[in-house]
Amino acid sequence: MDQETKEFIKKKLSLVPELPGSYQMKDKDGVIIYVGKAKNLHRRVSSYFTRTVTGKTAMLVADIKDFDYIVTSSELESLILEITLIKKYDPKYNILLRDDKTYPYIELTTEKYPRVRVIRNVNRKKKTTHMFGPYPNVTSARQTVEIINRIYPLRKCETLQKDVCLYYHLGECLGYCKKNIDPAEIKQMTSEITSFLKGDASIVTNKLKAEMEQASASLNFEKALELKNMLDSIHVTLRHQKIDLNRKYNFDLLSFYSDNGLVAVECFFIREGLLFGQHHDLFSLVSTPEEDVTEYFIKFYAKSSMSPKMLVVDSKLDQKLLSDYFGVKVSSPSRGNIKKLIDLARENAKINLKNKEEEIKKSDSSRYRAIASLKKILHTDKVSRIESFDNSHLFGTFYVAGMVTFVDFLPHRNDYRKFRISSSVKDDLGAMREVLYRRYYHVMMEEEKGPDLIVLDGGETQVSVANEVLASLNLKIPVIGLKKNDKHRTESLVLQDLTEIPIKEHPDLFVYLGRIQEEVHRFAITYHRNIKSKGTLSSLLDMAPGIGEVRKKQLLRKFGSLKKMKEASLEELGEVLGPTLAVQFQEFLSHQLETQERREENE
Repeated sequence: MDQETKEFIKKKLSLVPELPGSYQMKDKDGVIIYVGKAKNLHRRVSSYFTRTVTGKTAMLVADIKDFDYIVTSSELESLILEITLIKKYDPKYNILLRDDKTYPYIELTTEKYPRVRVIRNVNRKKKTTHMFGPYPNVTSARQTVEIINRIYPLRKCETLQKDVCLYYHLGECLGYCKKNIDPAEIKQMTSEITSFLKGDASIVTNKLKAEMEQASASLNFEKALELKNMLDSIHVTLRHQKIDLNRKYNFDLLSFYSDNGLVAVECFFIREGLLFGQHHDLFSLVSTPEEDVTEYFIKFYAKSSMSPKMLVVDSKLDQKLLSDYFGVKVSSPSRGNIKKLIDLARENAKINLKNKEEEIKKSDSSRYRAIASLKKILHTDKVSRIESFDNSHLFGTFYVAGMVTFVDFLPHRNDYRKFRISSSVKDDLGAMREVLYRRYYHVMMEEEKGPDLIVLDGGETQVSVANEVLASLNLKIPVIGLKKNDKHRTESLVLQDLTEIPIKEHPDLFVYLGRIQEEVHRFAITYHRNIKSKGTLSSLLDMAPGIGEVRKKQLLRKFGSLKKMKEASLEELGEVLGPTLAVQFQEFLSHQLETQERREENE
């Protein structure tokens, strides 16, 4: 931070009140790069400039050129304002969750004829359903649903059919579409299923044992083995879930461990005294551990479609603030079994953090050597942000391009971009010219921050195209190309002046540029397959006998993809097409896909 900025910040700090509120840190362009909240704005904002900072916090402070603040009437109000501003501005130094992971739940509907299924998007306001979970992964949730459907003849079809379905003939459905079922029988089934999903497996296991013994007595050993495997699966699941609690508690437990500028968070989902699942993550500190962890969990619950009914938290977290924000009971026991569980979660977080530190030690030295090599080659100290492009097409059709962004050789997936190329483009160079122009015209017009370096998959020709595009936009951005040899392996870097540098002279740089090359290729190919799939699907439906525009739209609305249509049962297809046309369509689809696979094998 230069002396002029220091003086400016010092004067502004003297005016900050000792009141609760939210503060916003800005860079040299006036862009908000971090949003925080504080009980005491003056003390909190001053701490960034009066104490020794390391890691990500040091990077933040180095970028700060100005700040603003908004005074609020309470700490809760400042927290709500902080979350609102983070959503609005998406500051680069605020915590990013690694993904938008939503945990699976099992849903037991309260319809006249109930169904059980796995869902991810939980609607807490929906009253026509009972929710159980979250489960640690979709596989365990599906296995549980499979066991339930195997034992209990629940309704399987989303809408009732005019005739009995295949499940009825398999004995896995009572035939809800053809006859009225005794409500008492349904009530008994749902009661037993509810008990099972809450952790009491005795009724289900007794049923399976009785069936297994009957199968063995009838010398049906294949069925007996299948039932034994189901029993084993239930026992393994319950054994892994058991927590030594005296009561059937329902709560989410939040804990963390912080060291050396990193923080690891751990969440246990306890349902009916069972550990249904857990979530863990790790990130760099920017503010205090307590503030960053609080912000993390608020964003976690917002993104995962979950809302806690009760929280048990590490004693270092602000219980009142979390209780006020979520509107639920929050506690932090100082002794007993739940305190032991908090300690266990913290120990898990500590192990995750220490393991990550070991990974960082091993990888960072190589990564920093790669960054140093790139700086030396380009004669610059600024090579942090890299954008890389790749095209994908099928014999001149479905032309698309992908752009990936790396910062210090680490992927920033929020900044990835997809491009559909205009139909007039017929070659790779034309596609590259179009996508580069579109990307950097947008950077120029929106006064957006561009990259420090553009990396292209190609040699002199591709770099020359990039030079032409950038010159036409009056932009000066370094460009390098990754040139391949006859064996399609990268052998050299092509610089902006078209000189070449053998990649073998810089082994660490070769590794990290190779990762960028692989990632942009994967990203472009994946996008191309999606576009191609949609085009193929539309063409197939146009060719299918008996499928007009109305039924085509109905199929697309219900299934959405060729993969789901291919996997659909006759009953599911019949819901849209009727039984006769469903058989014809399934045969047509199978024939077309086999033909397409043979054609692709020959190409």
